[in-house]
Amino acid sequence: MDHAVVIGASIAGLLSAAALHRRFAQVTVLDRDALPAVDAHRRGAGQSRHAHGLLARGSEIMDELLPGLSAELVAQGAIRGDLQDRARHIHAGHRLARGNSGLTGLLVSRPLLEGQVRRRVSALPGVRVLAERTVTGLLTRAGSVTGVRLASGEAIPADLVVDASGRGSRTPFWLGELGCRPPREERVAIDMRYATREFRRRDDHLAGDLVAIVAPTPEVPRAGVALALEDERWVVTLAAYGEDPPFAPADFAAYAATLTAPDLHHLITAAEPLGEPRAYHTPAAVRRRYERLASFPGGLLVTGDAVCAFNPLYGQGMTVAAMEARALLDPDLGAAAFFRRIAAVVDPPWELTVGADLRMPVGAGRVPGKARLIGAYLDRFHAAAAHDAELTRRFLRVTNLYDPPQSLMSPPALLRVLRSGAQRAVPVPA
Repeated sequence: MDHAVVIGASIAGLLSAAALHRRFAQVTVLDRDALPAVDAHRRGAGQSRHAHGLLARGSEIMDELLPGLSAELVAQGAIRGDLQDRARHIHAGHRLARGNSGLTGLLVSRPLLEGQVRRRVSALPGVRVLAERTVTGLLTRAGSVTGVRLASGEAIPADLVVDASGRGSRTPFWLGELGCRPPREERVAIDMRYATREFRRRDDHLAGDLVAIVAPTPEVPRAGVALALEDERWVVTLAAYGEDPPFAPADFAAYAATLTAPDLHHLITAAEPLGEPRAYHTPAAVRRRYERLASFPGGLLVTGDAVCAFNPLYGQGMTVAAMEARALLDPDLGAAAFFRRIAAVVDPPWELTVGADLRMPVGAGRVPGKARLIGAYLDRFHAAAAHDAELTRRFLRVTNLYDPPQSLMSPPALLRVLRSGAQRAVPVPA
């Protein structure tokens, strides 16, 4: 095949191009933004100024698609560390046990990560990354997509078009123009609101740990994340369902003190603030069910947030995008086969995170019985994991998208939970 076009120079679009260049003589990535010449925040990546998680599985696949990428990022200041041994995980009010997970995390800011990925992809043979190119429609012939049309009027022919344009994807509208049924859309209201500040990082902060995650609970629907970044910085994001965390330094610290563990409050009060605070709002998690369509035009695929935009609190978007890009390496690039493959990628994190979101106050009165039972079990699982490092390791393998959520209920895991005396575990003091 000769030419593939990717709509969007997001992480999803760039990784899709990295996969497609192995299949096509030419790959063109089109983005509506003016792409930064240096590592800087991009207008189209609204969450890039906030705590940004690259899961271990995502880092691993990025290295597969762009060999040596992690080493290049570390050389520029990104930080590696074991996700259990060098991290504080507080879930359901319990501080999960330490140990060696075997999962290596890569802590890196979104501008540095995206900038290095863009440099690597732009240098691939036959690949062009073009800025300030807005795609306004599809070229079609006999019911198949044959390219894209730009706002300038230019037509770019292609053997395959991949829409990686994010939440605002126009593919559902374009399908209607072609006389096709758009995908059914599932929306879960989350009203997730962020406040983020950066701080100067010292070696004694958090006793040398690199990550602190305090998850929300139905009783305290507030959360916080602190990640060590390059240039001796912390990025600290406070998040809540249905309310805006405050910005002012004293109020930001006081809000952190209301979480189910004091770790972020201690860090914020000990560290020197840097720069200006930032806000972010995600009203809903959205999934478009392309895999359930009876018909779909040839020559067109959809990936990334254009298929499923998760609650960003869980940090799964970039890793899912990497897994979907990897699915483009399969010999069968027919729409039906591709959407089945990526549905299998999306299903586990979608079910896990939506189940958690539905337990929060914004989801009150809508919690299915299955979600209630799973939530109650996970509360007990986390209580057991407070003094069982193996259970923590199993949980991290699920959240890093190596193992399915069902593995937390496997016979060996169930036995460890039942034997743990978890019901007597004491929550982390606030």
